[in-house]
Amino acid sequence: MTHTGTYTLSEKLTKVLFTHIKQYLPDIMKEITIKLREAEDRLKELGPSAPTDSKNRMQLLWNMITDFCETYKNTIRGKYDRRRNSKLVKDLVGGLKIREAFGEVLGDFTGGFYAT
Repeated sequence: MTHTGTYTLSEKLTKVLFTHIKQYLPDIMKEITIKLREAEDRLKELGPSAPTDSKNRMQLLWNMITDFCETYKNTIRGKYDRRRNSKLVKDLVGGLKIREAFGEVLGDFTGGFYAT
């Protein structure tokens, strides 16, 4: 019996490959488990997923629009709500300046009847 030829080579390489797979499979599985846990943790940080049904999607969209409008109005008014926003108060000074400028222009236009 000779140990030469393509058949013998393919058997030998199959055994070598099987041995390597058997040796490194636990490490690969461990790494996959770690990466899966990391991905799940990142998903949890992002919060709940978007609703799938039409009614809840519409409600989510409505809430987001309402929050945006409230934040925008408060910015223009120069108000700051720490619960709604994490911006610094100095960032909102511009909104107060805009309101005062509009108040002055409106006061000039109405003859001083408008009070800010």
